[in-house]
Amino acid sequence: MTPAARCAAAIEVLADIAGRRRPAADALKDWGLAHRFAGSGDRGGIASLVYDALRRRSSAAWIMADEGPRAVLLGSLRLQQGLAAPSIAALFSGEGFAPAKLTDAETHRLEHGNLGDAPPHVAGDVPEWVLPELMAILGTELLPELKALARRAPLDIRVNALKGTREAAMPGLAHHGAAPTPHAPTGLRIPIGADGRGPALHVEPEFLDGWYEIQDEGSQLAAMLTGAQRAETIVDLCAGGGGKTLALAALTGNDGRLVATDDDPRRLAPIHERLRRSGAGAEVRTPRGGRMRADVLADLDGQVDRVLVDAPCTGTGTWRRNPDAKWRLRPGSLAARVAEQAAVLDRAGVLVRPGGRITYVTCSLLPAENDDAVAGFLARNREAFAVVPARDVVAAHAAGLHDALRLTAHGLQMSPGLTGTDGFYVASLTRTR
Repeated sequence: MTPAARCAAAIEVLADIAGRRRPAADALKDWGLAHRFAGSGDRGGIASLVYDALRRRSSAAWIMADEGPRAVLLGSLRLQQGLAAPSIAALFSGEGFAPAKLTDAETHRLEHGNLGDAPPHVAGDVPEWVLPELMAILGTELLPELKALARRAPLDIRVNALKGTREAAMPGLAHHGAAPTPHAPTGLRIPIGADGRGPALHVEPEFLDGWYEIQDEGSQLAAMLTGAQRAETIVDLCAGGGGKTLALAALTGNDGRLVATDDDPRRLAPIHERLRRSGAGAEVRTPRGGRMRADVLADLDGQVDRVLVDAPCTGTGTWRRNPDAKWRLRPGSLAARVAEQAAVLDRAGVLVRPGGRITYVTCSLLPAENDDAVAGFLARNREAFAVVPARDVVAAHAAGLHDALRLTAHGLQMSPGLTGTDGFYVASLTRTR
């Protein structure tokens, strides 16, 4: 497919996403099934166009004075890819499989449209209703951070310390341009291409041998900040696919008892193969379905040294990777996540022993899911728990990271603009009695 034909296809997919309010991945998959002539390179190129358009949906619509799929793609080509009007016109020629020729109005907007008087939620490409929450945490850095959140995310991996060191892994990834991540001691960053895609690392021999896992540097740092120690009993309460479980196993050198579970058994499905590949030792406890399912952690109540709560959340901190998710987020979704966070924190409070620690993590930038969730837990457990100052946690487990964080009332916030990572929140609490 020509670049122009890819633009036409991207407009089709964007129209499907808008018309049916469905995830971008589903729309792209259906397009590929209906157009089997398109190769993997074409499908990847179309996906990059679609995701870039979703990253800049509001600002692109603003400069084009039109919210339609074609206008959003046109605006994103200028804003996200930096193409000038003549270059865009060459793609929108109306010839062959190219989109229809640019109108005079479209050409004028591409040449003269700007974001000078756009409101913050438009210039920052976020839903207007979340702006007060984002302002509360980002303050004067709101717009720079939102712009960082609309950029493409880097490709980070975590070298598996159970297999070897970062230095030992680097030669095998030299052909991909791997370089150490700025903060995580076992992280490597792989350059992405002009189309926003990185190499297919999952087929590399080193990946298949368990030498590394694909994991954002912020997620790696969140695992580090648990302070996990050898010989401890540790529970990863919302383990999902096991990314942080594997990181905890590496941090402790497989020395201790590591238990992984998740309220949703389906989310645990990938963990078994990942554990096998990495050599990580963890006990996976999968809950049974149905109303009468037993608590798979009841025997550990009051005995656990450390509980990691990687809580279900809105994922606002990962909008670089999942730009369509921000436009599907609704206030009701936030309320549901807040309720789930309270429940999982309360469960962690029962598990941890006196003197033990809970590390509460979200990939969110919204205070309602972060400091407010911790404050609610403390209010429900008066005198039984206390916050461990984030400054002390960073000094003990990630020295040198302090200037790349925002310290909050109860924890710390990472962000794309300041930390260069996804937007992770971390808070540590200790059980006092």
